[in-house]
Amino acid sequence: MKKLNVLLSLLIFMTTLAHAQTEKKRVRDYGIEIGVLRTGEHNAITDVPGVTVGHTTLVEGDSIRTGVTAILPHQGNIFQQKVPAAIFIGNGFGKLAGYSQVKELGNIETPIVLTNTLSVAAATEGLISYTLQMEGNEEVRSVNSVVGETNDGYLNDIRGRHVKPEQVVETIEKAKSGPVQEGNVGAGTGTSAFGYKGGIGTASRVLPAKEGGYTVGVLVQSNFGGVLEIAGVPVAKEFKNYPYYNSYEADGSCMIVVLTDAPLDARNLERLAERALLGLGKTGGIASNGSGDYVIAVSTAEENRVPYDESIAVRDTKTLNNEHMTPLFLATIEATEEAILNSMFAAEEMTGRDGHTLKALPVEKVMELMRKYGRVK
Repeated sequence: MKKLNVLLSLLIFMTTLAHAQTEKKRVRDYGIEIGVLRTGEHNAITDVPGVTVGHTTLVEGDSIRTGVTAILPHQGNIFQQKVPAAIFIGNGFGKLAGYSQVKELGNIETPIVLTNTLSVAAATEGLISYTLQMEGNEEVRSVNSVVGETNDGYLNDIRGRHVKPEQVVETIEKAKSGPVQEGNVGAGTGTSAFGYKGGIGTASRVLPAKEGGYTVGVLVQSNFGGVLEIAGVPVAKEFKNYPYYNSYEADGSCMIVVLTDAPLDARNLERLAERALLGLGKTGGIASNGSGDYVIAVSTAEENRVPYDESIAVRDTKTLNNEHMTPLFLATIEATEEAILNSMFAAEEMTGRDGHTLKALPVEKVMELMRKYGRVK
């Protein structure tokens, strides 16, 4: 009996250890700290109150490697209670839907959906169906769906257009708060980053109380190239894995979604969105000619929601002064940088269309570099 108990204890220990090792996939789990501001509880976009995220992952046969990710800024009827928003274009080689109305009116009226390039139409159909069927929207005749994309055609049979509108609706309906799955999930299922497997990544920052205590959350769909750096360490240079040195190309795209509970108008949200590209740059991204680099920024502050009710002629809103934007800029840069790195640390090797394979970031070798450069002990 004693030997049996010992064996059971050992088995439980090994199972727990294996589980812990499986869970230790994010940058901070390896002792690498990005930036100086503290993270939210989950270090995720869902740390912004009321925000939820859903994924649908499509991995079928030897060639379907794609999916859908949905981000909801609040849990009410978003069409009836629109949110202040802005979209910043870092490099416009992309097919983001809904841009012009957001630019014109400064708000978003649907959940934000990410998918692959040739599934933007299906995602738009799904968002329209989701919006029209909501209680209170019976008389709605126009919907501005916001859909971002990157091209996962290296691993995925993108021409097959396997994402369906009903899957988009399901993704929205199963969105939840708390920890967010990262890596090979949702819209990041078939993506690549810096020549390795990319995917979905997220991070958050919370400002000090004296700066308002606001939360900034970022979610990325990483599918782009450049010269990879991690916490300032020249990883790509050390590994001799960068564009124009070998066959790896720099083109690709990155969708970045920034949400905050700070009371910002569309003008300052665009300024916030611009700073996200600095976070991308800190990872070594170069916004190449063939890259669609877009940032969607939203304020979830309840007092600034835009009612669809046309009888309300004048709204009372609160807007943060320009002089108090700098801490939010820093939070956005840090969270974007970490979200991109989380997307790679969480990603796993994947084989897809025509036998194409993307290897995962070699984390053990990366950690050797981190120790060499004194970033971790």
